[in-house]
Amino acid sequence: MADITAAMVRDLREKTGVGMMDCKSALVANNGDMEAAIDWLRAKGLAKAAKKSTRVAAEGLVGLCIKGTTGALVEVNSETDFVARNEKFQVMVAEISKLAVNAHGSTEALKTMHFPGSPHAVAEYVAEMVATIGENMTVRRTAVLTVKEGVVGSYVHNQIAPGMGKIGVIVALESAGKAEELNAFGRLLSMHIAATNPIALDMTSVPADVLAREAAVLEEKNVGKPPQVMEKIVASGLKTYAKENCLLEQPYVHDGAKSVTQAALEAATKAGAAIKITGFVRMQLGEGIEKQEDDFAAEVAKMSGN
Repeated sequence: MADITAAMVRDLREKTGVGMMDCKSALVANNGDMEAAIDWLRAKGLAKAAKKSTRVAAEGLVGLCIKGTTGALVEVNSETDFVARNEKFQVMVAEISKLAVNAHGSTEALKTMHFPGSPHAVAEYVAEMVATIGENMTVRRTAVLTVKEGVVGSYVHNQIAPGMGKIGVIVALESAGKAEELNAFGRLLSMHIAATNPIALDMTSVPADVLAREAAVLEEKNVGKPPQVMEKIVASGLKTYAKENCLLEQPYVHDGAKSVTQAALEAATKAGAAIKITGFVRMQLGEGIEKQEDDFAAEVAKMSGN
């Protein structure tokens, strides 16, 4: 029997896109013959996934799972919205979302976790689903929030199945208050985050390069002003920027007369204890993925030889 090395397994995986364990099984079954192993994987319907792996997968679902004082989001992509409405795909996303609670926000760790009811890890199970359903699919990212005491509020926008939709939000509320009131405020706050898409919790959380860029824009707009005047203009401009982009400073969408911070103080009164908003995650399906635009007219012209 041929000695199956890690390099051989890695090479086969790169050629086929199939999971490591299946690649090793294929090489073992074919005594290390690479071409025979590829044919073996194709015969089992696994290597079909590799042919589809270059297709852009920007549809799919954002899945949500709350377990105790921990909440997780995961984005699982498919090529079409049609597949996102497939019951098998939804069941897969639901299971991956549950696993994500213990993945500590690591997508790579999530992919290596055992998929329930299957002999495979998540990544290999997804590859099997690609072969079965016939579209490229990817576990793109995951995020986790947890609190020592309190709740992780949540909301799913454009929900097409329980805990699954186009936008998912989780927000961490540290508090010793009543769970019912905390959950109610957490949901409303999550809806606010879904609508306003803040970039940070407060100004101290905004990346330094983002603030520098905003300051540079303000300086460019007001070039020629005296230094002391420019300093005030920049400070005022950044204050406005904070109100528009930092969660705690934003006008509360459910009552524009108050800020999120003020809304949290009112919620704390109802809950019977102080509420500290310690973090949030907003995950929107397909954000940042460059989608391919099909030019139907060009395709027709190409087919006709023009």
